[in-house]
Amino acid sequence: MWPGVLKLLVLLTVLLHPSRCTQPNFREKEKQVLDNILGPGRYDARIRPSGENATDGPAVVRVNIFVRSISKIDDVTMEYSVQLTFREQWLDERLRFNDFGGRLKYLTLTDASRVWMPDLFFSNEKEGHFHNIIMPNVYIRIFPNGSVLYSIRISLTLSCPMNLKLYPLDRQVCSLRMASYGWTTDDLVFLWKEGDPVQVVKNLHLPRFTLEKFLTDYCNSKTNTGEYSCLKVDLLFKREFSYYLIQIYIPCCMLVIVSWVSFWLDQSAVPARVSLGVTTLLTMATQTSGINASLPPVSYTKAIDIWTGVCLTFVFGALLEFALVNYASRSDMHSDNIEKKYPPSETEQSTSMDLSSDQVEPDNSSNFVMTGYDGPLQHSLQKPLVRQPEDTMSVDRMQHCELHMPRKKNCCRSWLSKFPTRSKRIDVISRIFFPIVFALFNLAYWSTYLFREEEEDE
Repeated sequence: MWPGVLKLLVLLTVLLHPSRCTQPNFREKEKQVLDNILGPGRYDARIRPSGENATDGPAVVRVNIFVRSISKIDDVTMEYSVQLTFREQWLDERLRFNDFGGRLKYLTLTDASRVWMPDLFFSNEKEGHFHNIIMPNVYIRIFPNGSVLYSIRISLTLSCPMNLKLYPLDRQVCSLRMASYGWTTDDLVFLWKEGDPVQVVKNLHLPRFTLEKFLTDYCNSKTNTGEYSCLKVDLLFKREFSYYLIQIYIPCCMLVIVSWVSFWLDQSAVPARVSLGVTTLLTMATQTSGINASLPPVSYTKAIDIWTGVCLTFVFGALLEFALVNYASRSDMHSDNIEKKYPPSETEQSTSMDLSSDQVEPDNSSNFVMTGYDGPLQHSLQKPLVRQPEDTMSVDRMQHCELHMPRKKNCCRSWLSKFPTRSKRIDVISRIFFPIVFALFNLAYWSTYLFREEEEDE
């Protein structure tokens, strides 16, 4: 009977006082801990923490960042926009607290002004803003050993000086620099977090670029007021060439090839050839101006400038070729009209025959005798010219060799002789010359810039 009564009393005690059997909620003790370590007269946020091992050395702040997105890389303004989660961690022994046997893992704050903060700034920043939707994207965690973790999400527009000599076959290195504004290295030192200081989102999408790799480094700077700690991240971007191949290189090649169509049109089709040459020239000029409008006005020559300049030269050369063909055609017509108007007469033919006979007469001049003079000259002139047998044999041999010696034929001349007029010959030569020179230019262009790209990679 008594054991049953005792069990009933225990059950009634539990029902009347349930809080005595449940574990205490240690989150309710956070206010007490915060008031204890951050209360008035206990913590001064104006004083920096002590150095490692509670020494008077500089406070060490370890930094790591998480790149969430890169939305824009602008060649004209030479800047890029990035959104990242920025984290800093340091040790402040004044913030130690009792964790109640591991029940309180950390304390959370949203007001950064209540604790000491490093005076870090982004040295190559142009614009930046915090994110406050729905709540400010920032938190501060204080761990029992006094370690402080500060995390915030920010969007930045950073300057990125670019070298566009190999554009659009180039690679660009854009930096993210972080430095201390007021504390020198005697008071504050920034270090990259060990292990993985920079993380990048896996599905990072970039317009016209690919993030190949990133490197972390230090960039401490010395000024008149002292040396300041600095961190930097170098982001290596490779430009996607397929976009420019479709938008620039292939259309330019097509315009150059279309300009060669005039070589196959008849020389009398003046309106067709002129309109084709002028249209391709204006289109190529518009294409070039559109490309330059999307780039900054730099003082050096870019790879795309060489390409568009040579293509424009080929199109202009095709237009000048028609001017030369037109001039040669009019010259041929003029010479044909003269031959038809002034044909060779019979008197001119008889005169040419008399001149040929006069040229033969001096061969018999050895028979004349000079009167009034009797001397060796007269005897020598009266002496008939006799050809020696050896001379006769040598002449016969030369004639025999000339008859049996094969004559060298010029293939180009024999092929061009099929075309009677000079204008037609110019068109035929242009059909071969222009494509060969353009092919050689392509070979030199791509081999030069692709090899330069490989050298830069090495």
